[in-house]
Amino acid sequence: MKFYNREKELAELQRIREKSTQSAQMTIMVGRRRIGKTSLLKKDSEGKPSVYLFVARKNEVLLCQEFVETIKNSLQVNFFGEITKFKDLFGWIMELSESRNFTLIIDEFQEFKTVNSSIFSDIQNIWDSKKSSSQINLIFCGSIYSMMKDIFENAKEPLFSRATARLYIKPFDINVLKEILTDYFPGYTPEDLLAFYAFTGGVAKYVESLVESNAFTRDSILNEIFKENSLFLEEGKNVLIEEFGKDYSTYFSILSLIASSKTSRPEIESILEMSVGGFLDKLENDFSLIKKIKPIFAKQGSRQIKYEITDNFLRFWFRFIYKNQSAIEIENYQFVKDLVLQGYSTFVGKTLERYFQQKLQLSGEFSEIGTYWGKGNQNEIDIIAINELNKRAVFAEVKLNKSKINLEYLQNKASTLDQKLSGYTKEFLALSLEDM
Repeated sequence: MKFYNREKELAELQRIREKSTQSAQMTIMVGRRRIGKTSLLKKDSEGKPSVYLFVARKNEVLLCQEFVETIKNSLQVNFFGEITKFKDLFGWIMELSESRNFTLIIDEFQEFKTVNSSIFSDIQNIWDSKKSSSQINLIFCGSIYSMMKDIFENAKEPLFSRATARLYIKPFDINVLKEILTDYFPGYTPEDLLAFYAFTGGVAKYVESLVESNAFTRDSILNEIFKENSLFLEEGKNVLIEEFGKDYSTYFSILSLIASSKTSRPEIESILEMSVGGFLDKLENDFSLIKKIKPIFAKQGSRQIKYEITDNFLRFWFRFIYKNQSAIEIENYQFVKDLVLQGYSTFVGKTLERYFQQKLQLSGEFSEIGTYWGKGNQNEIDIIAINELNKRAVFAEVKLNKSKINLEYLQNKASTLDQKLSGYTKEFLALSLEDM
């Protein structure tokens, strides 16, 4: 698959690289696994002096031997002797950067904690002593969000406040997914676009996998997911178990419940029979996997809170794959596929709301976009978009089938917000597959 999008990220990386010719730069790049960080960095460094080092979980001596050879070949430099400690290797790199400008990418940087946790202190000491005479463009890339956050944002950690720039890599947006489908499956339907968005969430690796398998319709995508040796079946475990550590089963249970529409804390606690406030807080703030949803216009401290999984694919994985691990383990893929088909309309109904929220966001016309419900979940409104500058409010009902949308009913529900929207012009939209 060809390289798509990332124009803003590439422009920022170029700006940082140019700045590094005058003063050393340390950039942190974070994004979930499979999002395309490595491809982005390699695209940016094409034809430019650069070194790419991948931190595997192996002995420090072996890592250093591998790194020395990579540096010698990438920068066309000689080195005589042996390096067995990363602090010595990093000191050598910083010395090289005093006479030349180049980019050093260290991928899966957080894995140094497993190799030798003192490496972070060594980097800090060498960086502080040599950065003033260096021309290095240093990029630390990581996929375990909680560990990267701790390394660089915890005031007790040696690399706290050392970074000069940060990049958070997000999934492809809906416009990029449309571009990809146009290139590889030009006759796609709204149903195909919705399935492609629902199952990949714009995560680059999943998109690439489906493109390479020529899987663009709902049924062909499901056939690709539910087959022997599928990339997708173990993906939730592969992406998250290391993040969560020994408490992963509790986190997985919570995410499974949220994915199955148990979206309030009381609902989750009543089922698990335990307090989950701390877990929800970490899932939101440390792992960035869920987010709080409050009714638009809710007061500060309002207890009207729901949670949702932010990642489309993980929402699918926890709803259908994790929940049916027994069938997956005995390779009864057809059984799970039938369950997906049975609940598909409900599942993608919520995905369609996300699609239109993102579409409104990308329009750049609104200062706030959200949803609304009153006490007891009364008067639910799928989408409300506000333009405070022009005093404009857009209310939208979202359904797969437009004929099932009643705009008069939507207007009646919206009238409960008349006091808060006094002086606003109001628009009412019926959004369905045909509007994608």
